[in-house]
Amino acid sequence: MLTRKLGNTGKSVSEVGLGCWQLGADWGEVSDTEAFEILSAAVDSGVTFLDTADVYGDGRSERLVGQFLKSRSEDLFVATKVGRRNYPGPYTEEILRQHINECRARLSVDSLDLVQLHCIPTDAMRDGTVFDWLRSLQLEGLIRHFGASVESMEEALLVLEQEGLTSLQIIFNVFRQKPIESLFSRALEQQVGIIVRLPLASGLLAGKFSSETVFGENDHRHYNRDGAMFNVGETFAGLPFETGVGLAAQLQQYAPADQTMAQFAQRWILDHDAVSTVITGASRPSQAKENAAVSDLATLSAETHAQLADWYKSKVHSQIRGAY
Repeated sequence: MLTRKLGNTGKSVSEVGLGCWQLGADWGEVSDTEAFEILSAAVDSGVTFLDTADVYGDGRSERLVGQFLKSRSEDLFVATKVGRRNYPGPYTEEILRQHINECRARLSVDSLDLVQLHCIPTDAMRDGTVFDWLRSLQLEGLIRHFGASVESMEEALLVLEQEGLTSLQIIFNVFRQKPIESLFSRALEQQVGIIVRLPLASGLLAGKFSSETVFGENDHRHYNRDGAMFNVGETFAGLPFETGVGLAAQLQQYAPADQTMAQFAQRWILDHDAVSTVITGASRPSQAKENAAVSDLATLSAETHAQLADWYKSKVHSQIRGAY
């Protein structure tokens, strides 16, 4: 597993991380035993970066990660997120501190490696006071670094103005290419790490769905398909499901013969040097191993990247819904 520097932390993390949303809720049922098997498979494959949040299963994901950390000796870097428990606010220093302390307790750590604001309202980001509170918590040693998870490039550029920012977590995949031109050069200049979530567009880019695929009622791909519960971009990259299935089928022609569609989609992301890590989720240990193996794959050709850029502009961009 190759590593990359994460922003201003001075630390290197695995370029393929593990997104732990699936371990909490919203992706169907994952038992505690299955969660530990997924975590073990990822770390055994070289993953050192884990991403979770306080609202994933109402703290379940954090608790599972915290229990897992006690069983391992590796130097693992854990990022969590706060700001959705009381969404859309109000945001006060007291509430933020309470939520940070609850995260510390669930993860069983004295200091959190990285705390990210979890897609809070744009006005709260623009006001910036919440970042002052994070700096105070950092000075106290309760958190080591801070960043933000955002929905749009407008929000990303707004947050980049904050002094001491370590990272930005964004949706970036073959279906969502806007960050390449609007964000990446700025992030590199300011040494802000880019953490990529939803690299497979909620599974669409694995190329295994059909228009008849049915998801369970407790799966966000069922209840948030059209943005009924939260930002539509968090499910299928904001594309209508049937449209996304058709577009994923078109992508097959560009994938190297020795890569699965899921590996191809992740390799494309890692070919961008502004990316620090891609936090692909997994619902089975075999998926975690397959995702980790992407780090060892050869970069895609310049021709393939050019073809995918043209394909995105002509076939995809105009069909994306939601903040972007």
